Amino acid sequence: MSALTRHFFTSVSRSELLFFSRGTSPCLAISPKSACINQSGFLKKIFRSPFMASACLTNDAKRGPADPSPRDSADKVDLLRRLETVLGSPFSSDPLTAPPNPLVIVISGPSGVGKDAVIQRLREVREGIHFVVTATTRAKRPGEVEGRDYFFVAKEKFLAMIERNELLEYALVYGDYKGIPKQQIREYMSKGYDIVLRVDIQGAATLRSVLGDSAIFIFLVAESEAALVKRLVERKTETTEALVVRIATAREEVKHLKDFDYVVVNSQGKLESAVQVVASIIDAEKARVRQRRVRI
Repeated sequence: MSALTRHFFTSVSRSELLFFSRGTSPCLAISPKSACINQSGFLKKIFRSPFMASACLTNDAKRGPADPSPRDSADKVDLLRRLETVLGSPFSSDPLTAPPNPLVIVISGPSGVGKDAVIQRLREVREGIHFVVTATTRAKRPGEVEGRDYFFVAKEKFLAMIERNELLEYALVYGDYKGIPKQQIREYMSKGYDIVLRVDIQGAATLRSVLGDSAIFIFLVAESEAALVKRLVERKTETTEALVVRIATAREEVKHLKDFDYVVVNSQGKLESAVQVVASIIDAEKARVRQRRVRI
């Protein structure tokens, strides 16, 4: 028996019954008759001595562990202090892991795949999410709201933002500029919010070059090309010529799926399922041992 083990048994009265449990299953029992430790014993894992590695199969042990005698609060406190003495340090109440870092989640995919619907629902069901509103020079569509869907700015103002390096990324898309203001991201990340960015495929490529692996890149797809075309037609926001351009572009954009970290299928009528997959991705990323760290 090691000196540390002898110290433990001399610190604990032979008349005491020590009982530790995980739920309702005992993991250590020391009885005054047998001083028996079962094979999943707590001390066996700590001390790793030959004495602890073997089970003492007395008649009591064969019958199973007896129910522990009730202990009052003072006894439990005294027991904890004895254990701290044996182990040589007090038990800390500090969290065993640091809180997860705020994430930057980049969501992209072809036009009409439902990026806005997924993001809106994600914000409704999950706290601590901030959707960064993109600045654009295109005209406002029916139903869109300034500051919620986009910041609609004149081309001259947008070019001035570029000159002042106020945009994380920007691009010329279908003849109009779109860009992501840096200040929003910095402000909300400092408050602990996860950041969601909605960008097209070109914007995602730019962000990958800027952020590297520090951000999460999610590619949204429809269940099929035919389903995607049907959605675009039903939006009734483009002419036939514009639809041809968007569909041809979408075919090329799907080829970039391999450049993303995750792919999520947003099937028609199954929005909740797609949102749950995105939420699960975020949860998994927050549980990473090696956290992503974003600097804007």
